[in-house]
Amino acid sequence: MKKAERQAAVAKIIGTKVVQTQEQLLKELQKAGIFATQATVSRDIREMRIVKSKDLDGSSRYTILQQGNISLTERLNSTVREVGLKITRVQFINVIKTLPSNGNLLAALIDDADFAQVAGTVAGHDTIVVISPDEEGAIWFNQQYHDALAVE
Repeated sequence: MKKAERQAAVAKIIGTKVVQTQEQLLKELQKAGIFATQATVSRDIREMRIVKSKDLDGSSRYTILQQGNISLTERLNSTVREVGLKITRVQFINVIKTLPSNGNLLAALIDDADFAQVAGTVAGHDTIVVISPDEEGAIWFNQQYHDALAVE
């Protein structure tokens, strides 16, 4: 099976069913006659920008990060305002606290923004570590979001 066909099947499954884990996604792919390894599915998730987010009922599920008609920066700023709680800068690192289950979503948006001032992110359940290449980059990043978040 070609990668594009497999990824189209992944998108269809995630769009029509509640999928909460890679194991569930693998089983759904198998039901559709597509056999893939966990490593392949993991790569597809990363390439397709699939993140975990909360449903209206509060349960966690995979969704494909969509940009729609708004720019990535607008989406990032909007998401920071919606789920961000506070930002703290420590030398060349910023730590962002989010609402529960939103760390991965916000980190994915920060990574996709591809700021030169951000070397990378590490996300958890409700905390993101934003690593800058230097202290000036961390100061810049912190200043971008200090209005939306309470700064310590």
